[in-house]
Amino acid sequence: MELHIDAQAWRWYVSVFLMYFAVLNTISAVTHYSIPEELKEGSVVANLAADLGLDVKTLSKRKMRLDVIANKKYLDVNKETGELYVVEKIDREYLCISKTTCFLKLDATIENPIRMFNIELEVLDINDNAPNFRRDTMHLDISESTPAGERFSLTNAVDPDIGTNSIKTYYLSESDHFNIEIQTGRDGSKFTNLILKQALDREDQAIHDLILTAVDGGIPTRSGTASIIIRVLDTNDNAPQFDKESYTIEIVENSPIGSLVVKLNATDLDEGTNSDVVYSYSLYTSEKTQETFSLHAITGEITIKEIINYEDFRIYDMEVIATDKGANPLSGQCKLTILVTDMNDNHPEISIKSFQSPIKENVALDTVIAVVSIGDKDSGKNGEVDLHIPNNLPFALRESSDNFYELVVSEPLDREKVPEYDITFTVTDRGSPPLSENETMTLELLDVNDNIPLFPQSFYTIPVTENNAPGALLSSLTAFDPDLHENQYLVYFIIEKGIVNTSMSMLFSINPENGNLYALKTFDYEIEKEFLFHIEARDSGVPPLSSNVTVNIIIVDQNDNTPVIVSPWRAQGSVVEEKIPRSTDKGSLVSKVIAIDTDSVQNSRITYQFLQVTDATLFSLDLVIGLGSVSFLLLITILVTCVLKCQKPKPSKAAPPCRNSVISERNSTIADSTLVSNDAYWYSMFLAETRKGKLVVRQPVPKGSRYIVSSIPRSTGLTETSDSAASTLQFPQSFYTIPVTENNAPGALLSSLTAFDPDLHENQYLVYFIIEKEIVNTSMSMLFSINPENGNLYALKTFDYEIEKEFIFHIEARDSGVPPLSSNVTVHIVIMDQNDNTPVIVSPWRAHGSVVEEKIPRSTDKGSLVSKVIAIDTDSVQNSRITYQFLQVTDSTLFSLDQYNGEIRTMRIFSYRDPRHQRLVVIAKDNGEPALSATVTIKFSTVETAVKAYSDMTEVPLEYDIFSDLNLYLVIGLGSVSFLLLITILVTCVLKCQKPNPSKAAPPCRNSVISERNSTIADSTLVSNDAYWYSLFLAETRKGKLVVRQPVPKGSRYIVSSIPRSTGLTETSDSAASTLQTQF
Repeated sequence: MELHIDAQAWRWYVSVFLMYFAVLNTISAVTHYSIPEELKEGSVVANLAADLGLDVKTLSKRKMRLDVIANKKYLDVNKETGELYVVEKIDREYLCISKTTCFLKLDATIENPIRMFNIELEVLDINDNAPNFRRDTMHLDISESTPAGERFSLTNAVDPDIGTNSIKTYYLSESDHFNIEIQTGRDGSKFTNLILKQALDREDQAIHDLILTAVDGGIPTRSGTASIIIRVLDTNDNAPQFDKESYTIEIVENSPIGSLVVKLNATDLDEGTNSDVVYSYSLYTSEKTQETFSLHAITGEITIKEIINYEDFRIYDMEVIATDKGANPLSGQCKLTILVTDMNDNHPEISIKSFQSPIKENVALDTVIAVVSIGDKDSGKNGEVDLHIPNNLPFALRESSDNFYELVVSEPLDREKVPEYDITFTVTDRGSPPLSENETMTLELLDVNDNIPLFPQSFYTIPVTENNAPGALLSSLTAFDPDLHENQYLVYFIIEKGIVNTSMSMLFSINPENGNLYALKTFDYEIEKEFLFHIEARDSGVPPLSSNVTVNIIIVDQNDNTPVIVSPWRAQGSVVEEKIPRSTDKGSLVSKVIAIDTDSVQNSRITYQFLQVTDATLFSLDLVIGLGSVSFLLLITILVTCVLKCQKPKPSKAAPPCRNSVISERNSTIADSTLVSNDAYWYSMFLAETRKGKLVVRQPVPKGSRYIVSSIPRSTGLTETSDSAASTLQFPQSFYTIPVTENNAPGALLSSLTAFDPDLHENQYLVYFIIEKEIVNTSMSMLFSINPENGNLYALKTFDYEIEKEFIFHIEARDSGVPPLSSNVTVHIVIMDQNDNTPVIVSPWRAHGSVVEEKIPRSTDKGSLVSKVIAIDTDSVQNSRITYQFLQVTDSTLFSLDQYNGEIRTMRIFSYRDPRHQRLVVIAKDNGEPALSATVTIKFSTVETAVKAYSDMTEVPLEYDIFSDLNLYLVIGLGSVSFLLLITILVTCVLKCQKPNPSKAAPPCRNSVISERNSTIADSTLVSNDAYWYSLFLAETRKGKLVVRQPVPKGSRYIVSSIPRSTGLTETSDSAASTLQTQF
């Protein structure tokens, strides 16, 4: 097998060698043809088969073919005829670039046997390409100073054809200044040069456009063109020229600096830098003229450089030269004459010699408010001046002496209509045109108490539904006073009017501060149908003014009375038995039911109907009753009323009448009723067993004391079930911490402290009260109040974190069992701080709203301390942290401010360009939310004289000049506080020694502090939750006074507690709760 494969391979190698040798023998001859380029496709070149001696019939069988050259098949052999023909157009310039001869070599191959023929095809050139310039446009820059005969090279044209078909000559379009010169190169190529025939002038013709044409020698001839653009370069051969040789200009004196006088214009026919003109004064122009007028070198504008005064110079002459910027500059000149025109150039002057502000609004007419002087530096008519103010002002000008005027009040002033006046003084001269000057001053008016309080209505009708709750708000009667401050603060009270020995203050109460009107009792339409009285609103001015308003209280009826059957009479709940004969005729009256209703009008109309009837066909009932029964009952009611009036006891002198009723001794039982009292102190003395109608004394009562409670009957309710008080009541917690934000509203609910008792009925009913604990002679009951029924804890005053930070006391819950059981709980009231105090700037000291003025030397070094802002905040912790920053600053690069310590230092040294006065506004802001702030305005004035360096201030902190006034006020303040403290201690000791023994006729009760009529107590917050108390007294909390409002029963004793409050920012010693007693 292997031997057979080797024999076959050997035979294949021998065949290939023989074939290769045969091919070498067959390709030794070359066949040559010549054809022109660009022959059409299909054109016959020659009969290749005949030229090679091949049989045409065997061409297909022997697979004759031509090899492809350069990936393109330009020729092929027709195997049917043996002809060599063109397959694709032949471009000689494409095949033979830059060659004078072009040959295409082909190989023709046939098989059986294999033979190869070399064919050489020469491609002849034809004139198929036109001359072409490499650049369609040629740019030449030629100076107008170039001499004639100068040559310039031009870009040659290119023609890919050869021989006679290539470029033969060039032609130039017609021109008076240019011509061409044609030259031949070594390779026979043609090129040309441009020749300047005549000198150029740019001002005559700046650009020349020429056409250059290249022509070849073929038949037909072909040509190509190029554009020649020649730009003539300028030379400085023209001098600048002004529009005019001389100018005459008129200007007005005192024209603003920088005003344009004239704009000169010189033109140069050259271009580029040769046409750029620079303007300057000639040597003939005086220095004064050059100092007065400025000439702009580029624009030729002449502007005013200094103020022109007609009295100094009236005519200015100058000569201006215009020079170009050429290599050899040329120039032209013109003359100017400036004429100055006189004018009214001095403004009149006004000076406020004296000005009084603020003034009271009731100032007398013809009062002098200001003194003004006027003047004008001009002379003649220009120096004559007139002064006037707006005509719509209630003031007049009165000439007191030469050019001195007084401003007087000409009409009555009213601050409520116009609170301030901006008075503009205008002074005008009599020149042409007239000049004027003005000065505006602000005149503030101080309020006087000249307006009475006014109610929106003169008569109020207030409907009140009967059975109202005691203390219910009926209406708010608010008056308005347009005055300010204390003249605007109003106090409301009821003008007394007795009704059947009952004062209006026993029935109604008005809040003296806001005019809220309250009912002090429950009204019954069947007894009282309306009330008519007056309410007075009085301001706090001196003297006080007041106005009245009439109030008509109309009681509106409710259907609150059940009809009462008075006939036929029967015992309560029993059945009426009546006998009638069986022989009673139809329609006979067998009985009559009479019922009465004490309500009125619609509510008292009664109808009757059967509710149950044995036989509905036997009896009939009339729906309406006759009026005779009602008249009878009305007569009975009048008789009973008269008897009761005759038996009414006289009031006792030892116990004056007051708004309450019903006296109960220890453990005495009263009728089953609902015991009513709005007095928290009353609950601490007595236990109202409302379920059994008992009043139980809870703690020892001073001998001779008299306590009052009103009782309202009610139904007894469910059947009682006995239960022993065996269980112990408990609070959910043994300790309560209650946060209270300062500035709380008096009467605000703080928390609800509820205990639980698992017993039943009265053993389960709890009463809550505060276990007394005094703090600086102030009882806890003066600060807090607890509802005895539900344990709601209220604040009785507004707390201030800066004065009181916490309170600790105990609350007791006691059941109503026998014996009663109780439990205590500790309450910790924590006052939370608010950001309620604005920072106060204490340094640098200044009067309220004024500007601090300080002087510093201009030679102050960089980083020197020039001032320090110190602010304090009476809040605590986070709210009292203060930061400082600039709000306004004249030059932010000159001063720096430390945001934490308020130090103001220089950031650089002063320069001569810095203004002499520097204004800084510094804001001191605390860290509260929202933040509060205060500002101070500091005006620095730089001086050249030697002033003590502020950089030494840190070494001698107590000797600053800026603190000299502050030290004086601090010393005065501390001395005053010490003196007042000493006086307070002495007065307190005297009052303690002279305190009277308690009177038996007037025993002490929960209140304290008795004040005589119009007596003044320490500034405090007067506290009372008793609406009746407000009807007798007026607590002027703004002035710390207690004023008797109406006649008080003789021998009565009334008490009010006063709680001291802070007076401002400066800390003062807190006085104990004041105790005043009065005896009437």
